[in-house]
Amino acid sequence: PIGLFGGSFDPVHQAHLHLATTALQSLGLASVRWLPNSVPGHRESPRASAAHRLAMLQLALRGEPRFAIDESELWQDGPTYSINTLARLREQLGSRVPLVFIIGDDHLLGLQRWRDWERLFALTHFAVAERPGHEIHPEAMVPAVADEYRRRKAPVTELACRPAGCIVGFPSTPMAISSTEIREALARGTSAS
Repeated sequence: PIGLFGGSFDPVHQAHLHLATTALQSLGLASVRWLPNSVPGHRESPRASAAHRLAMLQLALRGEPRFAIDESELWQDGPTYSINTLARLREQLGSRVPLVFIIGDDHLLGLQRWRDWERLFALTHFAVAERPGHEIHPEAMVPAVADEYRRRKAPVTELACRPAGCIVGFPSTPMAISSTEIREALARGTSAS
């Protein structure tokens, strides 16, 4: 299976690297493709330019040969949506390669806000990072997402058995760091480490 990890990465930081590395190991992925976006469909525009964010990613990922950067979203005009990226990847990679979209539990809880979210399951699996002591509860989701979660929840071993359609969880210890905090520290002229 190929992992997919999207975001603005404005800037990329240790928590991103930790999550991708944990997913790589816990999910038995062959590789992780990082998908930096131009303008996210659900968030404010990145502050750093596309070229600077790409350069930061290249520096951050250079020590792990199983990490690759897919720049296709980065140079698009206007918002980027996962449904379009996944359709393009399916066209490139074919219908049989298992794709695994790596997300946090907060993204699963808001999945209904993603464009054409119901169609995503035909294109990819979802791997949800589960924080210790924070089990995923369908009761916290809108009913339509809860129904999909109950129907599609599967063990990690299923990721390699089919190209798409499962939701799996994997343990991930969160790190107390965020891109927002880094940008704010740099704006104040203080250390971002």
